[in-house]
Amino acid sequence: MAQSQTKAGTPVKTSASPRPQVREGNSTPIKFIFDKSNYRLFIIAIVVVTLGFILMSGTTDIYSNTKIVLAPLVVLAGFAIGFLAILKKPSSD
Repeated sequence: MAQSQTKAGTPVKTSASPRPQVREGNSTPIKFIFDKSNYRLFIIAIVVVTLGFILMSGTTDIYSNTKIVLAPLVVLAGFAIGFLAILKKPSSD
């Protein structure tokens, strides 16, 4: 059951060109999904969530109002800001 060696055939030609063709005269500006304000809201959301986790950290007095009430509300507010950053429509300029 030895494998027989075969000669290499002719190369296969594909319909795709090797390099993408770039048209010089027909350039349209790139339109991104998110606007600059969306990214600002994302950064604000990350900062607010981080602040909430910093408020939640620590080992002293685990039953304080800051750790039980305030910190989770700050984290949820950060997630809400991030959610709004995703849903906010970019300006139609």
